[in-house]
Amino acid sequence: MRTNSKVDDKRLIDLIDDCCNEVNKSVRPKTISRIFECTVNEDEVIIENQVFKSKRLAENMKGCKKVCLFGATLGTECDRLLRTYTSNDITRTMVLQACLASKIEEVCDGIEDELKAQGMTLRMRYSPGYFDLDIKENKKFFELMDITKRIGLTLTDTYQMVPSKSVTAFIGIEND
Repeated sequence: MRTNSKVDDKRLIDLIDDCCNEVNKSVRPKTISRIFECTVNEDEVIIENQVFKSKRLAENMKGCKKVCLFGATLGTECDRLLRTYTSNDITRTMVLQACLASKIEEVCDGIEDELKAQGMTLRMRYSPGYFDLDIKENKKFFELMDITKRIGLTLTDTYQMVPSKSVTAFIGIEND
């Protein structure tokens, strides 16, 4: 939303800064990553006998013999932070949501940066729930990575991740 009022702009900028600072002080990101050998077929990717059915994922990873699987979470503090304001300050809640989304992306980018620093050429991140990769595939993902035990990320009966600001993803690694 645009406004001609510099006061409104300053208040909004101050709110964004305040929320992002609160996020940076509150959350404790946790990550896990592991590189696997993989087989990429026309409409599936196979990792340690787990078959992930997705033509789009297979297209993204075409030619890759290795894949990095990773999980990342901002921890339970992010959900507590949102609950604190949800009932009484919807504007702050919306800004916090945006700051938290930005923070989890920063964490995911950091995982990619670590892989690139090791000389790897990467494909685009691809998560369960994207396009034709069913969100239910997260169950196999969690089993391969032992994510709940390692970083405290859980999967509900409806395949939603808890804490809410969490990501699981495949990153195809191009052959050297």
